[in-house]
Amino acid sequence: MIDRYLPSAGGGQIHACIWEPEETPRGIVQLVHGIAEHVHRYDDFAEFLAAKGYLVAAEDHMGHGGSISEKTPQGCFSGGWLAAVADVNALKELMQKEHPDLPYVLMGHSMGSFLARTYLYTYPDAGLRAAILSGTAWQPAPVLAMGQMMCRREAKRVGEQNPSATLMNLMFGSYSKRFGKDASPNAWISSVPEQVSRYEADPLCGFAASSGLCRDMLSGIAMNQRRENLEAMPKDLPVLFLSGDEDPVGSFGKGVRAAYEAFRKAGMQDVSLRLYPGGRHEMLHEKDAESVKADLLAWIESKTQQ
Repeated sequence: MIDRYLPSAGGGQIHACIWEPEETPRGIVQLVHGIAEHVHRYDDFAEFLAAKGYLVAAEDHMGHGGSISEKTPQGCFSGGWLAAVADVNALKELMQKEHPDLPYVLMGHSMGSFLARTYLYTYPDAGLRAAILSGTAWQPAPVLAMGQMMCRREAKRVGEQNPSATLMNLMFGSYSKRFGKDASPNAWISSVPEQVSRYEADPLCGFAASSGLCRDMLSGIAMNQRRENLEAMPKDLPVLFLSGDEDPVGSFGKGVRAAYEAFRKAGMQDVSLRLYPGGRHEMLHEKDAESVKADLLAWIESKTQQ
């Protein structure tokens, strides 16, 4: 694994990791991580793909992992949602410049799936071969509007770079209720207790996002759901939706299906949906993670090795 550093569109720099296969790579997979986590949570999956011949790249978003800085403290964005999307594109362009002839796959998880969805219509000529959206969602317009209003209010009240307990409770507080009154507040990420404990023990995970980041993420989700943006995506791009059917982020499958149907309605020609029974938010950290990795590899190969 190789560390790289790139200028950030939000100011300062971002940290990235590159996992190289031993042989000549046959494709590139870029991972886009979620909120309150970092790229090294994907080490196992990246090493799995590298062992199968794929070069894997991922960047820590502003205020996350190795990209935490004085400019962007933990849990903060600088420059807004589109600056974070531009950082994703910066790494993509670097990888394509260094490996111009390799098929390119973009895979986003959770908040990373929302960033990836913004990417698809913001950079429709990026030359992607395929995209994977893990742990994504769809929100009713009134819910989004109310959430955005509360984020703007809390950002003014506590400051953009400070977290709001009100927003954290609103956005994440109910996620584990389905799993029992004695469940960990983070039980929603995985049904495997050891994976939840590992997440909770990681100082780079599970922190409270700033009110500004919460606002920016909801704004990004709202943009993603606009008809004109859905219709601006490249119609021939293969897209895979992937989630557990017990994931509260995706409304236990309903929100994932809604996003899948919205893509199809927008004219996307190759859209697939895979919901894993009993799986929660992080299918790569579920008890059947090895099967999930094999499924993802088979789908990636089907789209890149033609």
